[in-house]
Amino acid sequence: MPMCMGLGCNAAGVTGCRIIDSPRERLIAILTNVCIPCNGRFPAMITILTIFFAASISWGGSLAAATGILLLLVLGTGITLLLSRILSSTLLKGIPSSFTLELPPYRKPQIGRVLVRSILDRTLFVLGRACIVAAPAGMLLWILANWHLTDGQSVLCWLAEQLHPVGAIFGLDGAILLAFILGFPANEIVLPIVLMIYAAEGTLHEIGDLTQLHTILQENGWTIQTAICMLLLMLFHFPCSTTCLTIRKETHSWKWTGLAMLLPTLCGLGFCALFHGICTLLF
Repeated sequence: MPMCMGLGCNAAGVTGCRIIDSPRERLIAILTNVCIPCNGRFPAMITILTIFFAASISWGGSLAAATGILLLLVLGTGITLLLSRILSSTLLKGIPSSFTLELPPYRKPQIGRVLVRSILDRTLFVLGRACIVAAPAGMLLWILANWHLTDGQSVLCWLAEQLHPVGAIFGLDGAILLAFILGFPANEIVLPIVLMIYAAEGTLHEIGDLTQLHTILQENGWTIQTAICMLLLMLFHFPCSTTCLTIRKETHSWKWTGLAMLLPTLCGLGFCALFHGICTLLF
């Protein structure tokens, strides 16, 4: 159930782990929930699948994109179960517990109370947590994009160039790595940040035409291999700021919060490096 909730929002999935009675198994579920892609990652994943894979198929393009999303979901679920197994056998050993779901007495729903509690306890609460990190991060992004060095290059583009050798190890480039780092407040802005770096603009770049987007990415060195590595890293990387704050609240520990960020990131970088290495050897 927490995994299914994570499809909407990983922060909600982490909170949903409260239904697990065993503290050990609850912690395992919290640490691995981020491997399930949330709705903030789906738009970028669908866009990349559409322009690099579905668009090249004359018929059944939508089916190809849907199949790609399904494969990513299956991979994310498999890695979640694998990490859970590893954690339960090593760092978080213990006796497996059973799960009993008891249905409470039925009560007539109170629509007004449900709406008020949902807005106050969930909507505004989550938005408040997001603003704690989003506002400073947005200001930092604006400063980096509009602060120019002596040669006229923005600090944002300069940082992307410095990260390019590191990105090449994983089949990516410096702009993509920097976009993931600066996209910590929200997964939705990762791809717009990539476009902003490529265009060397001072604001987030949004393109509605997928053909134009495909052209921009190809002009900046994107290939099928780059697209696949981007999808893998989009699927497995550290959780957003809201999810991190939620993990900290649920575990009462920055240590477990750091581990929740480290596990998926290592998986993503490992998959990218492995895929890039195989492609380099074969092609």
